[in-house]
Amino acid sequence: MARHKEFDKEEALAAAMEIFREHGFEGSSTPMLTRAMRIGRQSLYDTFGDKWQLYLSALSRYGRLEISAHVTTLMSKQKAMDGITAMIERVVSEARQSCLGVNSVCEFGNREKDVNSIHASSDRLLRAALVGRIEEAQSDGDLARDLNPSSVVDFLSASFAGIRIAARSGAQDAQLNDLGKMAVRAIH
Repeated sequence: MARHKEFDKEEALAAAMEIFREHGFEGSSTPMLTRAMRIGRQSLYDTFGDKWQLYLSALSRYGRLEISAHVTTLMSKQKAMDGITAMIERVVSEARQSCLGVNSVCEFGNREKDVNSIHASSDRLLRAALVGRIEEAQSDGDLARDLNPSSVVDFLSASFAGIRIAARSGAQDAQLNDLGKMAVRAIH
């Protein structure tokens, strides 16, 4: 009788997330994943389904963690503009770490319905928090009142992706810091 090996599903998923983060879906082989997850091939299939289902689970997990970190940072300051600035600074400080969200867009565009659904869910959560802080900063007089809050969110999302891609392509820390400062300045 085969011995059932116990493993921590969340730890295994976290390990898979890191592999997908660095190598994308196509670049991540099943042996790479099982080695990082410290599980056998059959355990991967029994627990997570196929590689695609594992990828979607990892992308969902990444989205939840990233949105939580963004919102925590956004709300960490009493003044709304300070919270927005802190969130931008967080993106700059972590820009060298591969972003599974940006990578998934680069790899799949908008071709995959399941990926789009995960992105839409993450976007709704972050957008709600950001719009609230943007409106608060506008009421405080710290952010231009003539800017549409939803458009500011779109701009910041594009800036975050650009900062992360610049970091991955070799931009120096000073350049990344300048990009972050320009994002803050653009919405003031």
